[in-house]
Amino acid sequence: MVNTPDLESPYSNYQSPFSVRYASPAMRAIWSERHKRLLWRRIWVALAEAQRDMGIVTEEQLADLRAHAGDVTAASIERALDIEREIQHDLMAEVRAYAEQCPVGGGIIHLGATSMDVEDNADALRLRDAVDLIAAGLDELIGALSGKVQQYADLPAMAFTHLQPAEPTTVGYRLAQYLQDLLMDRDALRACRASIRGKGFKGAVGTSASYLELGTGERGRWDERRVLDKLGIEAFPAATQTYPRKQDWQVVNALSGIAQSLYKFAFDLRVLQSPPIGEWSEPFGAKQVGSSAMPFKRNPINSEKIDSLARYLAGLPRVMWDNAAHSLLERTLDDSANRRVVLAEAFLCADEMIRVATRLIDGLRVNEAQVRCNMQTYGPFAATERLLMALVKAGANRQEMHELIRGHSLAAWAKISNGESNPLIDALCSDPAVTRYIPAQNARRLLDAGDYVGDAPQRARAVAALAHS
Repeated sequence: MVNTPDLESPYSNYQSPFSVRYASPAMRAIWSERHKRLLWRRIWVALAEAQRDMGIVTEEQLADLRAHAGDVTAASIERALDIEREIQHDLMAEVRAYAEQCPVGGGIIHLGATSMDVEDNADALRLRDAVDLIAAGLDELIGALSGKVQQYADLPAMAFTHLQPAEPTTVGYRLAQYLQDLLMDRDALRACRASIRGKGFKGAVGTSASYLELGTGERGRWDERRVLDKLGIEAFPAATQTYPRKQDWQVVNALSGIAQSLYKFAFDLRVLQSPPIGEWSEPFGAKQVGSSAMPFKRNPINSEKIDSLARYLAGLPRVMWDNAAHSLLERTLDDSANRRVVLAEAFLCADEMIRVATRLIDGLRVNEAQVRCNMQTYGPFAATERLLMALVKAGANRQEMHELIRGHSLAAWAKISNGESNPLIDALCSDPAVTRYIPAQNARRLLDAGDYVGDAPQRARAVAALAHS
């Protein structure tokens, strides 16, 4: 049973986790109710300015609209919401609330326009600002990650394929894989940003009929560029009642790509933080509580948060896909309700993930002692490939040496599985079948996998250099 709510308390109603827990204040502000209404009013003023130039609106009416364009307060929003509850139309409710503040110009607000001339252009402006904020955060993350790639470019570490020890790589080269993915995401985001367009001012079905009807003579001829230039935005050359909903899908898909890259990084960090590997770990604050039941726990909570939010964001492009595909003929309204949620939350999700990932990269702890320990345990298995090549070059039978190394390797693996140290190097270097062709000290050097990393350091640095392009 739900208790009777305290209607004066903001905590009596549902609040989204994005309202206080996730995302930056700057991103929340872009998707706030107040900012949306300020954008609507900015568009109505720009439209009135164009109509003033056409001789339709007077200077006094325009001045009145300008004077009250910024008067979006808690009281004015509440007034608009009261009207909306009565008329069931949010934009017209704001028109009336704005008009009540403008005794001279209120009567010409929204002249010639349809709702989506205002809402879709406002959404395009919001998309553009939100993408810019994401891009700035992504650049910061890429810069931080590039620094870590260079810092650890030469540090040998075991690579894992199929979650099994494979051959050595370097910590920097592993980090370069995540950086490379994010660089691809940055390219996609930049392309997306360059293509963002508004609907323009084309009326109920995109033909501009209502605007053309208002214009008379050379001075009064309608041109939507009169308004677009004032707003600083481009428009699609063709539109229906809305801008193409494919744009929403492209934007959210770009954000989903960032989420995909961060998901992999965070998941890998969780694997590497697990005690059996223990090479990486999240920064852990002195007062941070890892578990309510187990005081010793140092759970990878930030990586888990990234993966949780990314899992949610990954599903949002499908909603936008459906909106674009199911926008029948000149428009249907079945996109409206979900766009209020999806567009905002896609950006809020991406914003939070980027902020958390940047903190993780900045404070990433690489346990170099454990990295070396894992190399000592598993590296000799990988280095047997190099020993085999050297034995054959010295005149040994490849198949015979392969079988010899395989036998020693299986015996050594059994020892490791029982908790003992790896005896493989000593076993091979003392086997007469090996020392017949290669001195023991040379064989021991070949079985040191620390420099068996190929060109990983050079490739890591090359990827890091791309971060600044």
